[in-house]
Amino acid sequence: MGSVTTTTRAVIRPYRPSDRDDLFDICVRTGELGGDSRAIFPDLELLPSIFAAPYAELEPELAFVVDDGDRAVGYIVGTADTPTFVRRFRDEWLPGLVDRYPAPTAEPRTPDEVMVHLMHTPERMLVPELAGHPAHLHIDLLPSHQRAGYGRELMDTFLAALAARGVDRVHLGMVTANTPARAFYDRVGFTVLPVRDPGPLTYLGRATR
Repeated sequence: MGSVTTTTRAVIRPYRPSDRDDLFDICVRTGELGGDSRAIFPDLELLPSIFAAPYAELEPELAFVVDDGDRAVGYIVGTADTPTFVRRFRDEWLPGLVDRYPAPTAEPRTPDEVMVHLMHTPERMLVPELAGHPAHLHIDLLPSHQRAGYGRELMDTFLAALAARGVDRVHLGMVTANTPARAFYDRVGFTVLPVRDPGPLTYLGRATR
């Protein structure tokens, strides 16, 4: 999707490989209930390697950023088809991570170990109750650019890209305790998707049109 949406202070544009460092930085600085995760996850590659970079690498046509003229300050990434993404994550993305993050051999006990466990179990994304919402997404904005309309513009751009590809429905999983994020998703039309055993997450979905 090559069109650009303008705002008074920033633009929404397609992701570029040169945005990689900014993508990682945004993910890290919003990775703990919307706030800075560095005190909990000192490895600054860990969260982005699970929740941001694989999407930008495997489906760059569905990756968009907010560009303030100096750098990317927000992003939305995702996949049009979760089962296909899970397969590609395991076959194409995970092999490049195993040297740095070996597969766990015991139950995870620390935050880092929990994340490495998630990295090595992409099949966790295959939730039967979500089959009717095949696409999914992740969206993050630096605090400096929140509550200014950029999140809605990112979402509109992403949903339009999905709709143009014939994808009718999308879901996301959010940490239930992240109440500001839930308020945003409510405003942009997401509703709860009942899942039998959601753990610490709430699953939300909506139509793309």
